[in-house]
Amino acid sequence: MSQTTAAPKAPLTHRIRTWLGDNALRIYAVIAFVYLLLPVAYTFAFSFNDGGRTNIVWNSFTFDNWLNPCGAPEVCPSVVNSLWVGLIVTIVSTILGTLIAFSLVRYRFRGRATTNLLIFLPMATPEVVLGSSLLALFVPLGATTVILAHIMFCISFVVVTVKARLASLDPRLEQAAMDLYASERQAFRRITLPLVAPGIAAAALLAFSLSFDDFIITNFNSGQFTTFPKFVYVSATRGIPPQANVIASAMFFIALAIVLISQYAGRRRREA
Repeated sequence: MSQTTAAPKAPLTHRIRTWLGDNALRIYAVIAFVYLLLPVAYTFAFSFNDGGRTNIVWNSFTFDNWLNPCGAPEVCPSVVNSLWVGLIVTIVSTILGTLIAFSLVRYRFRGRATTNLLIFLPMATPEVVLGSSLLALFVPLGATTVILAHIMFCISFVVVTVKARLASLDPRLEQAAMDLYASERQAFRRITLPLVAPGIAAAALLAFSLSFDDFIITNFNSGQFTTFPKFVYVSATRGIPPQANVIASAMFFIALAIVLISQYAGRRRREA
């Protein structure tokens, strides 16, 4: 009987290089996620710190910060300010941006190329330039100037998001609906709007998040009006209070839940 000999094993260095080559993308993804989530983990961990007036050094574990998130002075009023400003900015910028996106995609008019260019300018311009430019226009400063400034730069992001969704739609769907005796209004309400709705919702969420966490433009144009990012900046010199970490962690988990729910709902619709 002939005996088969086992194939010689590859050198260790060769096997390591092969394994790294096969798993390079996974390793990069893990490193990227750790890098992105490390500040979030730090914020969440220090929301349980019994830091007293300062929250720079870990002292002891406590649930009191989560049970009383408004324990630090001015933290909850600043969050409320950011929330209602973000809500107003989201509604106005979503409506205006959606109308602009429809006009740019569906119609041909003089100045269309120039309008496209102007829409991208707030996105490409540094926030310091935008903030200082708006500061020269607004007198006096306060909540109204913050809302106007946020609407100005949020419209661009809404237009780009909704425009991308509109450009991917097949216009033959609306034509087919009108061939079946649907009016333009019915075709828009039953065909176009449901198909564009995910893009509009994504644009609204983007506008709200941009407005809620903006600091540079807000700091230039707010005066004595305080939002949550401005409160965090002012508090950083003496240590951000743990209640601010509680609110930041809660906002992160709420946003994560919204994303997961939307992904789950989209998968259920595709499977139906």
